[in-house]
Amino acid sequence: MTDEPEVAARTALRQGPALVVLTGPPGCGRSTLLRRIAAAVPGPAHLGGGLAMLADVPALALSRAVRARLPADDVALLAEAVRSRVRGGLLVIDDLHHADPATVAALPHLARTCRVLVAVRTPHRLPADLAAALRAAATAWLPVPPLTGAAALALARQTAGGLDDLAAAAVVARAGGNPLAVIALARQAAAGRAPIGEDIDQVAYAIATALADLPRPARTALAALGLLGRPAEPVLLGTGAADLLAAGLVTAEPGGFLLPVSAYVAETAAGLLDPGARADLHARLAELTPPAEAARHLAAAGDAGGAYRTALAAADRATGAERAALLLFAAGLPTTVDPRVRLAAADAALAAGRAADAADVLAPLPTLLEAAVLRGEALLQAGDPAAARDAVRPVPDTAAGSVVAARDRVLLLSTLAGEPGSALELADKIAARHPAPSDGIVAALAAVRAAHRLPGWDTALTAAAGATDPLIARWAAWQLVEHLTAEGRLVDAATAALHAAATAADALAYGWQTRFLAAADWALALHGPDFPAALSWDGTDGVLRRAANLTDRALPDQARAYATAATALIEADTGLLAAARTRLGAAPAHPAAAWVAREAAWLDGQPDRAVHTTGDTGRGLLAGLHAITARWAAYDLGEPGSPAIPVDLPAPARRTLTAWAVGAGLDTAADAWQPVARREQIRCLIAAGLTGADRDPAVAALLRAEQLADDAGLTVLAGRARRGLRRHQIQRDTRSPRSDGRLTRRELDVLHLVAAGEPTRRIAGQLGISAETVDTHIRASMRKLGARTRTEAAALALAPTPARAEPFETPEDGR
Repeated sequence: MTDEPEVAARTALRQGPALVVLTGPPGCGRSTLLRRIAAAVPGPAHLGGGLAMLADVPALALSRAVRARLPADDVALLAEAVRSRVRGGLLVIDDLHHADPATVAALPHLARTCRVLVAVRTPHRLPADLAAALRAAATAWLPVPPLTGAAALALARQTAGGLDDLAAAAVVARAGGNPLAVIALARQAAAGRAPIGEDIDQVAYAIATALADLPRPARTALAALGLLGRPAEPVLLGTGAADLLAAGLVTAEPGGFLLPVSAYVAETAAGLLDPGARADLHARLAELTPPAEAARHLAAAGDAGGAYRTALAAADRATGAERAALLLFAAGLPTTVDPRVRLAAADAALAAGRAADAADVLAPLPTLLEAAVLRGEALLQAGDPAAARDAVRPVPDTAAGSVVAARDRVLLLSTLAGEPGSALELADKIAARHPAPSDGIVAALAAVRAAHRLPGWDTALTAAAGATDPLIARWAAWQLVEHLTAEGRLVDAATAALHAAATAADALAYGWQTRFLAAADWALALHGPDFPAALSWDGTDGVLRRAANLTDRALPDQARAYATAATALIEADTGLLAAARTRLGAAPAHPAAAWVAREAAWLDGQPDRAVHTTGDTGRGLLAGLHAITARWAAYDLGEPGSPAIPVDLPAPARRTLTAWAVGAGLDTAADAWQPVARREQIRCLIAAGLTGADRDPAVAALLRAEQLADDAGLTVLAGRARRGLRRHQIQRDTRSPRSDGRLTRRELDVLHLVAAGEPTRRIAGQLGISAETVDTHIRASMRKLGARTRTEAAALALAPTPARAEPFETPEDGR
């Protein structure tokens, strides 16, 4: 085996967060290389791995690594819980091909903040989408190469020292560079049993021949290890365990558990059993293993009825994703399955976020009305409203009240998704049909009212967010936050988001919690100063720190998009445009992140990158912001025309775009932004100053914009206002007075941009001052700080002070 993969892996893992994947066929030395790399990389190593018989147990491979029970219902929460334990160490997962989907799905999240090293056998049976995500997230995907001829020859002689040159050369030629094959064939050759032909599986033949020399109890014990697919206590393996230890085929782990030196050899031993003997061994193992594992052994033994009963008994003692996995397993067995078990499996799968599995397990019950409505809900949550509507259509009005209510909820929400106009009429009918509506109906009716902005929609959604069903409550709360934000009611949106985040945190619903927290910070960042003290904590700096803290974690895409947009908007407005661009480059597709990217380009003096609208621009406030930025970019480029104004905009956005179109009223439109978003108020005033025909009102608007921008710390917009004033021949010294050798506000603004790597010309453009004034501020700062270079001055001025605890710091258990 060459050392290139080892060197590449060690290099990648020493440079920071990374995901290194070792791949190769059975016996190629993946596990050996994995352990060697783990020992060579600095820091503590957390070793875990997949187990063949327990491949469906949620998060088992990660739980083995961090020695803790983990939440597997929420992949983002699972990743965060692992991250909080691994921290600066190394997460090592062997036999990833035997890991459950939750483990594989968590690895790309973990790779953003942790060093991760995994090994996977090829070919593997990982789901195509998870395998693609793993490859996309991998820093290095390293096939373990075959042994060189010299290395293979050395291993053959080490294994069987008495081989002559001809026999050793034959071993090397047949082994194909596979270490396990070299060892097996060398032992076979040393025993005088040459292969009978070259058209057979040489490795399997050699292993089978070697295993034939073991005593029967040892062969049975090794086969049991192959069927268990995991380390086992010696008492479980019987009297053959001692022979395996003596033969060097197993090693003892801490705690006394025995582990096969080669999983492939153990699997081959199990494969050599005839079907009857294999079934008998599975049945024997079922008597000695816990119920969840015993159910799978019984299924492998052909006892579907016993496996079914055992899986249900295990499910009664399990919770969350593990309960869902056991019920789905039971429902998939080739035996008579009680419809109630399928319903329970679907309900548990929905709670665990496995909507597609919930829909599939109910497919064999087409005539059961309770199954039809639950399947419709599952399809709705899986993002297929048309199929959801088709699933519930056969349910008659004469069905039980709870079933009709569930049907009507699915019909209404699927209609809202596909034909919003028709949803209003259907909502009236459903409201009349259910005078005492269930939580699901209340939430669906509120969603329709909100989509059409009917009076009282916010009150209705707030009430729905208090439902006793946590899934309905969180969904309704998210609808409330999104609609309030679209309306421009940012204070109300942040208040609702923070309340919902606290409720989700109490239930350990990390995915929902972070989504609500990110939405709250987005509202705070967009609104700007003057937020109520109960919400803003410590102003814009606090928003920036919290949002940046969120983006460093494993988050659902919606949460990451909002947190990234909030952080990048503050960075761009304060002149850190390079940092904003870098952050936005990794943002998920979302209208908020897309608008901030366009806005940052416009702030950076690149209107050509901001003028054209691409992709989804969102609705309400976000759609208006996209249109306003495009209008500004067109103005800067000198492009004529008045683009169409989007519909259903909040009043400030509609007034602003109308004022641009008619060429008057921008100063009045600015006043409408005052309680909504300070930065947009400033942009309106700047537009009024640049487009106004009368000099005095134009100058007044620009002076007011400059003052508001300075007070809010919006350095780039303040620079725009000053450039506008120079167009009216207003030349003023905007530097703050010097006092006691302290840096002025303008000097700090300049040093912030120096720290961001901006050259003098770009600093001047962003702050609206001349390059000579920038140099004057830099020289003054260097003199006051005793710095020899501009970089040293920036470092001294911006040295961090001891940070306070984050309001949403993750506790030690990652939850």
